[in-house]
Amino acid sequence: MTVLIHRAEYAGYDFGPEHPFTPARLAMLLDLLQGLGHPATPLAAPAATREDILSIHDEAYVAMVEALDRGEARPEAERFGLGTPDNPIFPGMDLAARWLVGGTLHGARMLMDGADTRVLQLGGGLHHAQKDRAAGFCLYNDLAVAIRAFVDHGWRVAYLDIDLHHGDGVQNLFYDNDRVLTISLHETGHYLYPGTGHIQELGSGPARGLSVNVPLEPFTESDSYLEAFESVVPRVLEEFSPHVLVVQAGADAHFADPLGDLALTTQAFETLYRRILDLAKTHTQGRALFTLGGGYDAQVVARVWAILYLTLMDLPIPEALPVAWLARWKHLLGPEVGRTLHDPVPAFEALPGREERMRRNRDVVGRLQDSLLRYWL
Repeated sequence: MTVLIHRAEYAGYDFGPEHPFTPARLAMLLDLLQGLGHPATPLAAPAATREDILSIHDEAYVAMVEALDRGEARPEAERFGLGTPDNPIFPGMDLAARWLVGGTLHGARMLMDGADTRVLQLGGGLHHAQKDRAAGFCLYNDLAVAIRAFVDHGWRVAYLDIDLHHGDGVQNLFYDNDRVLTISLHETGHYLYPGTGHIQELGSGPARGLSVNVPLEPFTESDSYLEAFESVVPRVLEEFSPHVLVVQAGADAHFADPLGDLALTTQAFETLYRRILDLAKTHTQGRALFTLGGGYDAQVVARVWAILYLTLMDLPIPEALPVAWLARWKHLLGPEVGRTLHDPVPAFEALPGREERMRRNRDVVGRLQDSLLRYWL
């Protein structure tokens, strides 16, 4: 059974009506689940405390977030990644971010208590936030706070990031920690924010070999993505032998997402989710903590995360989207939205250069495997 975590206060994490990281994504998701006849009945977790945040972030950075939240003018704010187009200042931002961190952290504590084996945090996934600054729509790094709690508990943690963008914040925060394995599959940083996640980023000191990056070519399709996943992820999990799996389940690797150029279908996401659950069963006694993350096309993100929810809840995947849901959200969905939960087959016209992309992705995977062999494979 999967425990759900969410609360209405998550909607307060809102950078404004023109910002792509909008709380409307979660509202659409919850409404879709209701319309499908499988409404979410989540646990309302407490907000993270200031001390929880300081387990990962610098005091000076947290103090800056708090000062800006109070309306104080701080000309040095941009040095902390705040007051930028990606991370605008908004009233209540400190508490709004702490609600999200609190949900992910509470899920981690539930797993450590042994009462449950799977948790889905319907929010969070703020994987870009750094120790001393905001980045990429992320103020506080909820994933890193949860991972820190697992490590303090004595567990080895495998972090798996399937967001379109490299999970740079989590990687950087545990780059020299031999209790944390970070795995990120993402569009190559040669073309996309944050410009990192290359195969040469392998960790440092005792953790050398524990940062595993699979940078994929733009327009990589589902079969090539899944091939890369199978070539890397099961093997490194077997070698690392984690106690728990933490998954950032961003939906922006979908082919219709406007902020990047991977080309996964909803069917590929379902395959990924089921495979991740299989790997958790094999390597962590089923223990897994899932968060959401990126995803910026209104007609995609609710569908992809509904499939995640239904998969984790062991519920069937229905074919049709609710007519009433389509009507309620037509102002965001646009005129070209389909009528099914899954993408049509085929989902899009064949993309030129497919074989060359697959060859390049295989070459990346091969070079990554060669690099890891030096350390522990």
